[in-house]
Amino acid sequence: MNIKVGVNGAAGNMGKEVMRAVHAEPGLELVAAIDINGDGRDAGEAAGMGTIHVPLKSDLAAVLREVKPDVVVDFTSPYTVLQNIEIILSSGVRAVVGTTGITEADLEKINGWSEKYGVPAIIAPNFAIGAVLMMLFSTQAARYLPEAEIIELHHDRKMDAPSGTAIKTAEMILKARGHSTRQAVEELEKVKGARGGDMNGVHLHSVRLPGLVAHQEVIFGGLGQTLTIRHDSLSRTSFMPGVILAVKEVMGRQDVVYGLENLLNL
Repeated sequence: MNIKVGVNGAAGNMGKEVMRAVHAEPGLELVAAIDINGDGRDAGEAAGMGTIHVPLKSDLAAVLREVKPDVVVDFTSPYTVLQNIEIILSSGVRAVVGTTGITEADLEKINGWSEKYGVPAIIAPNFAIGAVLMMLFSTQAARYLPEAEIIELHHDRKMDAPSGTAIKTAEMILKARGHSTRQAVEELEKVKGARGGDMNGVHLHSVRLPGLVAHQEVIFGGLGQTLTIRHDSLSRTSFMPGVILAVKEVMGRQDVVYGLENLLNL
C-alpha cells in the first residue's frame, strides 16, 4: 500500500522539489498540496511535472480533513511552522518538518502535541545527508581541537539567521567537548556584529547572497593548525533523499525525532 503524502509550502522552491521527489518515488503517492498562495491550480503543473490532478489549496486543516494523508512534509516559514505542526498532529497526521527556526522551547511543545494526539514527527534542520555527516565529523573534531567558529551561507531569501543547521552544529560541538574553552578576550567591534553570534564560545556567522543554496563550514583552530569541514548543497535535490527517508521512517515511529542523524546507521 502506498504512503499518502501531502506537501505544505508546495508553491515554494523546496515544496516543488519535494512534490517532484514524492511523485517519482515508488511506494509514495502525492495526494495533497497546500500553500498560502494556493489557488486551485494543478500542483503538478505548478511544479513543472505536468497534470497530476492534485489541486494546490490554501487551507491546511481543511485539506487534511478532506484528503487524510498519512504524512505531511512541511517546508514553510519560521513564523508559521509551529502552528502548522499543531494542525498536522491534531489532525492525526504524521509530520516531516524541514522548516528551520524551531527552538528548544518549540520542541517541548511539539513533543507535548505528539504525546497528546499519539502521532509522531521527524524534524530536521537539514535533510542533506552530507550535511549530517559534516555535523557528526565536527563533533569528533571538537574532542581534540579546542576552538571552533561556524560560517553558514544561504540564499538571500532565507529568513532566519543563523540557520538551524548552524545552531544544531554548535550544540553538538558544545556537547562533544563538554564545556566552553574560549577564554574571554577584550574585543573592539568596529562594525556591530562583525564577530557574529556567540553560542557559549562558538561564534556563528551568517552570509545571505543570491546564487547560494545552502552551505556551511566549521573552522577548528588548535596550536599551530586549523581544520575546516565544509558541506555544500549545490541544488535543492540534495535534500530529497533525506526527505524521502524521513517520510518512510516516520510511518514506524511513535515519538518526535529531531535530526536526520537519528535515522542513519552511523
